[in-house]
Amino acid sequence: MVREVFRARGHGNITAGHRTTLEFTKEIELSLRGDCIVAVFAGKGCLDLSEEFKKALRNDAARLEITIECGGLKETVAARGSKNLMLSHPTDMVVRKSDFIDERTLAVEADKAACDLDRRLVEKLKSGNEVLINLNVKV
Repeated sequence: MVREVFRARGHGNITAGHRTTLEFTKEIELSLRGDCIVAVFAGKGCLDLSEEFKKALRNDAARLEITIECGGLKETVAARGSKNLMLSHPTDMVVRKSDFIDERTLAVEADKAACDLDRRLVEKLKSGNEVLINLNVKV
């Protein structure tokens, strides 16, 4: 297993309403239109992931477990890697239910999008609390 851990922050404009993606971003501000964003001021974008992590995730057999912890609540999202992942965006990480891949894509075929997150967790995220994000890849 290969692991990446980083911190981020919640934001008052988090709505977590997007039906096909969820996103972490290094950006500090968030408009209400960013309904897939679940954490801002992230410690990493795709580009910042270690080469070991990227290599493990760039495998069609790779399974990614994403754990989002905030305000004493925790949620896990399962997704898969792909040999086609670019993992090159400097500020964003997007987890997709689809198999679409661009430079922002962290993983595909996720079992949850932003709208699927527990609403109690979303309320904690909206309060601006610190967020801990664990990414674990198994091949």
